[in-house]
Amino acid sequence: MAESGVRVDSWLWAVRVFKTRSAATTGCRAGHVRVNGERAKAAQTVRPGDEVRVRIAGFDRVLVVVQPIVKRVSAPLAAAAFVDNSPPLPTPEEVGFAPMRDRGAGRPTKRERREIDRLRGRDLPDD
Repeated sequence: MAESGVRVDSWLWAVRVFKTRSAATTGCRAGHVRVNGERAKAAQTVRPGDEVRVRIAGFDRVLVVVQPIVKRVSAPLAAAAFVDNSPPLPTPEEVGFAPMRDRGAGRPTKRERREIDRLRGRDLPDD
Protein backbone atom coordinates (compact mmCIF):
# COMPACT_ATOMS: atom_id res chain seq x y z
CA MET A 1 0.00 0.00 0.00
CA ALA A 2 1.37 3.37 -0.99
CA GLU A 3 1.32 6.18 1.55
CA SER A 4 1.96 9.32 -0.52
CA GLY A 5 0.62 8.78 -4.04
CA VAL A 6 0.22 6.28 -6.84
CA ARG A 7 -0.21 6.40 -10.63
CA VAL A 8 -3.82 6.98 -11.63
CA ASP A 9 -3.89 4.08 -14.11
CA SER A 10 -2.50 1.69 -11.50
CA TRP A 11 -4.99 2.92 -8.89
CA LEU A 12 -7.97 2.55 -11.26
CA TRP A 13 -6.89 -1.01 -11.99
CA ALA A 14 -6.28 -1.79 -8.30
CA VAL A 15 -9.74 -0.60 -7.23
CA ARG A 16 -11.34 -2.60 -10.06
CA VAL A 17 -12.68 0.22 -12.22
CA PHE A 18 -10.87 -1.32 -15.21
CA LYS A 19 -10.19 -5.02 -15.78
CA THR A 20 -6.58 -4.52 -16.86
CA ARG A 21 -3.96 -1.87 -16.29
CA SER A 22 -3.50 -1.47 -20.02
CA ALA A 23 -7.23 -0.71 -20.33
CA ALA A 24 -6.83 1.95 -17.62
CA THR A 25 -3.87 3.42 -19.50
CA THR A 26 -5.88 3.44 -22.74
CA GLY A 27 -8.75 5.19 -20.95
CA CYS A 28 -6.35 7.88 -19.74
CA ARG A 29 -4.91 8.36 -23.22
CA ALA A 30 -8.40 8.65 -24.69
CA GLY A 31 -9.29 11.43 -22.25
CA HIS A 32 -11.86 9.44 -20.26
CA VAL A 33 -10.11 10.06 -16.94
CA ARG A 34 -10.00 13.39 -15.10
CA VAL A 35 -8.29 14.11 -11.79
CA ASN A 36 -9.61 17.16 -9.94
CA GLY A 37 -11.27 18.39 -13.14
CA GLU A 38 -8.16 18.17 -15.34
CA ARG A 39 -7.45 15.52 -17.98
CA ALA A 40 -5.12 12.95 -16.53
CA LYS A 41 -2.20 11.20 -18.12
CA ALA A 42 -1.62 7.62 -17.02
CA ALA A 43 1.44 8.51 -14.92
CA GLN A 44 -0.27 11.30 -12.94
CA THR A 45 -0.26 10.59 -9.22
CA VAL A 46 -3.38 10.54 -7.09
CA ARG A 47 -3.40 11.19 -3.36
CA PRO A 48 -6.07 10.88 -0.68
CA GLY A 49 -8.79 13.47 -1.24
CA ASP A 50 -8.38 13.69 -5.03
CA GLU A 51 -11.52 13.41 -7.15
CA VAL A 52 -11.24 11.03 -10.11
CA ARG A 53 -13.90 11.11 -12.86
CA VAL A 54 -13.98 8.11 -15.19
CA ARG A 55 -16.26 7.85 -18.21
CA ILE A 56 -17.32 4.26 -18.74
CA ALA A 57 -20.05 3.12 -21.14
CA GLY A 58 -21.28 6.67 -21.65
CA PHE A 59 -21.67 7.48 -17.95
CA ASP A 60 -19.34 9.20 -15.51
CA ARG A 61 -18.18 7.61 -12.27
CA VAL A 62 -17.05 10.12 -9.65
CA LEU A 63 -14.61 8.58 -7.17
CA VAL A 64 -12.84 10.26 -4.26
CA VAL A 65 -9.54 8.63 -3.32
CA VAL A 66 -9.46 7.48 0.30
CA GLN A 67 -6.42 5.24 0.10
CA PRO A 68 -3.91 5.03 -2.74
CA ILE A 69 -3.23 1.34 -3.42
CA VAL A 70 -0.82 -0.07 -5.99
CA LYS A 71 -1.55 -3.80 -6.02
CA ARG A 72 -4.89 -5.37 -6.85
CA VAL A 73 -6.50 -6.44 -3.59
CA SER A 74 -9.70 -8.19 -2.56
CA ALA A 75 -13.01 -6.57 -3.47
CA PRO A 76 -13.87 -5.39 0.07
CA LEU A 77 -10.44 -3.73 0.46
CA ALA A 78 -10.73 -2.18 -3.01
CA ALA A 79 -14.19 -0.78 -2.19
CA ALA A 80 -12.78 0.79 0.98
CA ALA A 81 -10.10 2.62 -1.03
CA PHE A 82 -12.57 5.12 -2.55
CA VAL A 83 -15.88 6.88 -1.98
CA ASP A 84 -18.28 6.63 -4.91
CA ASN A 85 -20.04 9.97 -5.48
CA SER A 86 -21.45 8.97 -8.87
CA PRO A 87 -24.95 10.15 -9.71
CA PRO A 88 -27.43 7.27 -9.93
CA LEU A 89 -27.93 5.81 -13.38
CA PRO A 90 -31.25 6.82 -14.94
CA THR A 91 -33.90 4.15 -15.18
CA PRO A 92 -35.43 3.40 -18.60
CA GLU A 93 -38.65 5.12 -17.49
CA GLU A 94 -36.73 8.30 -16.66
CA VAL A 95 -34.86 8.29 -19.95
CA GLY A 96 -37.98 7.89 -22.07
CA PHE A 97 -37.05 8.76 -25.62
CA ALA A 98 -33.40 8.15 -26.40
CA PRO A 99 -32.24 10.11 -29.45
CA MET A 100 -30.43 7.96 -32.00
CA ARG A 101 -28.42 8.88 -35.05
CA ASP A 102 -29.39 7.33 -38.35
CA ARG A 103 -27.34 4.29 -39.23
CA GLY A 104 -24.75 5.20 -41.83
CA ALA A 105 -25.03 8.92 -41.08
CA GLY A 106 -21.30 9.05 -40.60
CA ARG A 107 -19.24 10.51 -37.85
CA PRO A 108 -20.89 13.39 -35.96
CA THR A 109 -19.52 16.87 -36.48
CA LYS A 110 -17.99 18.76 -33.58
CA ARG A 111 -21.22 20.72 -33.14
CA GLU A 112 -23.34 17.55 -33.16
CA ARG A 113 -20.99 15.89 -30.66
CA ARG A 114 -21.33 18.84 -28.27
CA GLU A 115 -25.14 18.69 -28.61
CA ILE A 116 -25.09 14.96 -27.89
CA ASP A 117 -22.91 15.52 -24.81
CA ARG A 118 -25.25 18.28 -23.62
CA LEU A 119 -28.26 15.95 -24.01
CA ARG A 120 -26.51 13.24 -22.04
CA GLY A 121 -25.59 15.65 -19.26
CA ARG A 122 -21.86 15.58 -19.91
CA ASP A 123 -21.40 19.31 -20.31
CA LEU A 124 -17.69 19.32 -19.39
CA PRO A 125 -15.34 22.10 -20.46
CA ASP A 126 -13.10 21.26 -23.42
CA ASP A 127 -9.33 21.42 -23.09
